[in-house]
Amino acid sequence: MNITVFLGSNFGNDPAYRKLTEELGAWIGDHGHTLVYGGAKWGLMGVLADTVLAHGGQVIGVMPDIIAARGQIYPHLSELIRTETMAERKTTMNRLGEAYIALPGGPGTLEEIAEVISQARLQVHSHPCIFLSDTGFYEPLKQYMDAMIREGFWKAEEARHVHFAGSVQEAAEIILDKVAE
Repeated sequence: MNITVFLGSNFGNDPAYRKLTEELGAWIGDHGHTLVYGGAKWGLMGVLADTVLAHGGQVIGVMPDIIAARGQIYPHLSELIRTETMAERKTTMNRLGEAYIALPGGPGTLEEIAEVISQARLQVHSHPCIFLSDTGFYEPLKQYMDAMIREGFWKAEEARHVHFAGSVQEAAEIILDKVAE
């Protein structure tokens, strides 16, 4: 299964982010899944690619030319897909994914997972969109999404593909449950 992961190109301030990233990478590799991600070597992105490969998995990096020109390509990718624009990068990553996970990250992470959530809402796909953090990083976002439903801006049925997981095991169960449907 191709698992598209959105995450920070920085490490963040809490060492728990790196630990969770390594746990997810180990799970992806150990279970024979393929990581699809932004293709960068920095921060949590590099940690994730390192860990997936160390556990026997495959890593597909999708990198726009503007970022590749800065020398940020992870050097050991199983496959590199170059795109002209960031928009094309997102389209490619989304097309390849069969499940989507957002680890802690910045505005780019939020933008990327928001797009696949919107696509699920429009029934472009029916894959799980998972916010994964064991530190409560995404709790304010969960509260905001609950408010969108409560205030009538989003229907609960439209949000059925969005999940919040507090561990890699919980995320894995969500993915396996969706595959079994």
